[in-house]
Amino acid sequence: MKKLLLIGFPFPLRQGSSPRLLGQAKYLPEFGWQPIILSAPLNGKLDPKYLIVETGYRYALSFWIKLFRLNPGRDLREQVIQRFGVTARKSLMGRLLTFAGEIINYPDSDKGWKSFAVKAGDEVIRRESIKAIISTSAPVTGHLIARELKKRYNIPWLAELRDPWSQNHNYTYSRVRRWFDRKLELKTLSTADALITVTQPWAEGLSALHKGKAAYTIYNGFDPDEVNVPPAKVTDKFTITYTGLIYTGKQDPARLFAALQELIAEKIMAPEDIDVRFYGTGVSWLPSEIEKYGLTDIVKCYGTVSHQIALEKQRESQVLLLLDWDNRIEKGVIPLKLFEYLSAGRPILATGGTEDNAVAGLLEETRAGIQAARVQDIKTALGTLYREYKVNGKPTYHGDESKINKYSHREMARALSEILDRLV
Repeated sequence: MKKLLLIGFPFPLRQGSSPRLLGQAKYLPEFGWQPIILSAPLNGKLDPKYLIVETGYRYALSFWIKLFRLNPGRDLREQVIQRFGVTARKSLMGRLLTFAGEIINYPDSDKGWKSFAVKAGDEVIRRESIKAIISTSAPVTGHLIARELKKRYNIPWLAELRDPWSQNHNYTYSRVRRWFDRKLELKTLSTADALITVTQPWAEGLSALHKGKAAYTIYNGFDPDEVNVPPAKVTDKFTITYTGLIYTGKQDPARLFAALQELIAEKIMAPEDIDVRFYGTGVSWLPSEIEKYGLTDIVKCYGTVSHQIALEKQRESQVLLLLDWDNRIEKGVIPLKLFEYLSAGRPILATGGTEDNAVAGLLEETRAGIQAARVQDIKTALGTLYREYKVNGKPTYHGDESKINKYSHREMARALSEILDRLV
């Protein structure tokens, strides 16, 4: 069994983490690789089967958290905005926070982790026969740590960008900050042996930026051990559930609200049958948006819940809502949430986006749901799902298990092991 140093934060015990890392750690041993995870301190304990080295840590935003008495476990930006009573989607406060973040969070808010992690990584490499290093971002500080260890030990290094760095489609900083990020990205990743990302368009973007460097696509996925088998009992009401964050200005639930409003007005759907649930969104403007469409009795916001509860709410739902991104430049992006929804085995309704984007293609391939870009499309989709609910007690799920299983963490680990074997 070859040993691998995996630099990143395990989900859900650390902010900025991803289930992808634990998926790698869980299934790579099946393909001859034993990961040792190098992480900042965790907010809890994982299964002891995972080999984890927790390092020291200094949080870049500690002073500001104390000053404003913020909860570090929640979105800090939203907390400050709520503290000042801001309800508009775009505001002066939001712009000021963005400007402050450009300076304080360079290259990211986890920069205080680097010195501790490099020291701990030194000790692991000296103690274990490490054959390769993978750094996964966010945070990008993980790549700075890996670069330093690569320089010291010349171990093959695979840099994984779950989201692009300076090419990020959700980039919130100015052009000046992007220029600095691009310079740092080019310098940092110049010594990586190969790059990995989660969509083909992003891989092509990385290849163009980092000329001559191999960039591979390995899709995100779901844990096959978390698949909804046997299926959980669904709710009695026609329940539409959304779990996770909503990116202001990027994802818009208004189309769904408009469709529901019209379907109720046209008496196609009965309001007493409908229950729309948002978990973990934390955006201050959502309640006023719900009120604008007269849906306060139907649409409810439940705030942040644990990952386990989110999974339970998904599995019991009649329909799972995905708010797709409308920017055609990012038509190749597949949100991480979609893969988690696949494991729930419930019909997926993706609103927004375009009919020819990667989300639509994956839903068509797996038959797991419907892409409805416009309000009329959403009305048509909801009408069909609701009629099935009235006849059968729930909409019919048409997911193709063989196609869905291609997007499991086990298959992700298989593809990753093949790249590691070639590098070593």
